[in-house]
Amino acid sequence: MNTDEIMQLSDQYVMHTYGRIPLAPVRGEGARLWDAEGREYLDFVAGIAVNSLGHCPPAVVQAIQEQAARLIHVSNLYYIENQARLAEILVSNSCADRVFFCNSGAEANEGAIKLARKWAKKHHGPDRYEIITAENSFHGRTLAAITATGQPKYQKDLEPLPPGFKYVPFNDLAALGEAINEHSCAIMLEPVQGESGVRPATQEYLAGVRELCDKHGLLLIFDEVQSGLGRTGKFLAYQHYGVEPDIFTLAKALGGGFPIGALLAKEQVAEAFAPGDHAATFGGNPLACAAGIAAMQTVLNGGLMENCNQVGAYFKEKLQELAGKYSFIKEVRGLGLMLGLELAVPGAGFVDACRERGLLINCANNTVLRFVPPLTITTGDVDRAMGILDEVLQEQQA
Repeated sequence: MNTDEIMQLSDQYVMHTYGRIPLAPVRGEGARLWDAEGREYLDFVAGIAVNSLGHCPPAVVQAIQEQAARLIHVSNLYYIENQARLAEILVSNSCADRVFFCNSGAEANEGAIKLARKWAKKHHGPDRYEIITAENSFHGRTLAAITATGQPKYQKDLEPLPPGFKYVPFNDLAALGEAINEHSCAIMLEPVQGESGVRPATQEYLAGVRELCDKHGLLLIFDEVQSGLGRTGKFLAYQHYGVEPDIFTLAKALGGGFPIGALLAKEQVAEAFAPGDHAATFGGNPLACAAGIAAMQTVLNGGLMENCNQVGAYFKEKLQELAGKYSFIKEVRGLGLMLGLELAVPGAGFVDACRERGLLINCANNTVLRFVPPLTITTGDVDRAMGILDEVLQEQQA
């Protein structure tokens, strides 16, 4: 099928829940994609931080092929070797003691909400249920996750929303302290806000949040769905800050492109869940966990975080050079290869113009060009991308 045929078939039969870009990729390798007509694109979206190893990474492809020929699915009524092996890798490289596997970031955050409330009921009684989140946060599209998301645009026409959530400005410790009350049970934050335009927490803020949680007997939940697993140059973004959560969530890059999510917690929190309290039919199935093992071994042992730090620093420097050149660029921010370029004008047109020249980027929160490329990219890839972006920005200036 050609691109037009793919688009027409999709428009006819698939629900219109996405404002789709007129592009139909059919093949990918590393940081490159090809459409149905064979046009090549440099992909700095990477499935929105999913394809951190690039497209079709050999180790993950091999693991999926071998596991698919052996055992694809078995119920969580039984012990699953790959699930245990992947859990060991994640626990060994984090502050967590226990893992629950699911299929997506939204599911992981749903599980975190349930676990926090279950723990609070057990330790503080029935009136502790409220979870405080940040304005402009994003935690997923299920009803509880969308309610935790501090962006009204995602909640429109979905009322009534589940009760028990409160929002405060991000990086505002005083406002957070004022929001805590007798019903509070947890604070849920992204160490680096992704969907709102790549906004890292400050060191003082996260350290202060941890202190508030300890003072008031609250749990600290970090949503690391986008920022975790090497994306910021460390395995988990919270490790930049030296601030440990009680619960954190993962997905996106965890399967190297294959769907899998995870909820992780320290032992004293995880024990609030008993058999029957939570479940996921497909969660932690042998195939997904085989992909996850291969992906995580590559992230941890393949030099990707070192590359992320080196190329990320180079990339950020190049973006700052552009900021010095164009007056409508307001700010460059981010960590590792999770970077944002905030504009004083809407960004959608820049995304389209870059795509026409063979560079895929996206726009977050209307005015922030977001870059979350594979962690395998080179400085040469950055130079090519910046050359295209510079051309596009010049047109705006003209």
